[in-house]
Amino acid sequence: MTIDINSNVFKGGKAWVKPSHPDEHSFLAGPLSRGEEFLRACRIFAEFIKGFRSLHFVGPCVTVFGSARFPEDHPYYALAREVGRKVAELDLTVMTGGGPGIMEAANRGAKERGGRSLGCNITLPMEQQPNPYLDKWIEFRYFFVRKVMLVKYSYAFVVLPGGFGTLDEVFETVTLVQTQKIRNFPIILMGVSFWTPMIEFLRDKMLALGTIGHGDLDLLILTDSPQEAMEHIKRGVDANYPETLKRPFRRRWWLLER
Repeated sequence: MTIDINSNVFKGGKAWVKPSHPDEHSFLAGPLSRGEEFLRACRIFAEFIKGFRSLHFVGPCVTVFGSARFPEDHPYYALAREVGRKVAELDLTVMTGGGPGIMEAANRGAKERGGRSLGCNITLPMEQQPNPYLDKWIEFRYFFVRKVMLVKYSYAFVVLPGGFGTLDEVFETVTLVQTQKIRNFPIILMGVSFWTPMIEFLRDKMLALGTIGHGDLDLLILTDSPQEAMEHIKRGVDANYPETLKRPFRRRWWLLER
C-alpha cells in the first residue's frame, strides 16, 4: 500500500485524513515567545487532564502493540486476536492504538469475549479510521502524553511485530523498567521468529560491549504462547494492582463524569 501525501486517500485502500497542526512543526524548533510557550504548556496540561478523565474508570489495562499493516488472514493477526480474547478472560481491558492490523485484531478478540476494548490514538496528518471494535476512543496530539497514559493505566505490554513506533514503545518502556521507574511490568514480545534477531543483537553486540547488563535481557519476555503470556500478565497485575484500586471509583456528577 502506498501513500500519496497530496491526496486524501491511500492508493489501494480508504483512509481518514486529518489536518496537520502548524504549531506542531515548531514544537522542537527552539524557544518561542513567552506567551506562545505558556499557551503550549496549557495545551499539554489540558491533554493530560483529558487523558486522566477519559481513562479513570477503564480498569486495569493490557496494551497490545503491533503493525497496522497485517491483514485479517495473516498469522500475526490471528495471534493478536487470541491475545485479546485471553486478556478479556482475565477481566482486563485491552488497550491499543485503535487502528487496523494488530490493533484491530486485539480489540476484536476482546469484544468477542465480552471484554472492554479501548483505543488511544495519536493525531497525525494522515492515518486510517478507528477500527470497529472499540468501546472507547481517545485521541492525543502529543506523543509523550499518550505514552504516559499507556504506561500509567497498563499493567503489561504485549508487543507483536511492528515498525518504528512499536520499537519506540518497547525500548522506552524497558528503559523505565531498567531504571526502576516502574516495577513488575511485563514486556512480552510475541512472534519469536520476528524478535529473535533483535534479541541476538542485544546479546551479541550490546551485552558483549557492556552497554547493557546481564539482567537487562531478562526484562524482555519472548514467547509465541498466549497462555504463557497471560501467566506473566497475571503476575504483573497481582504485584501492581492493590486491593484499594479493585474497588470501583464513584463517578462525581459535579465533575461531569459519565
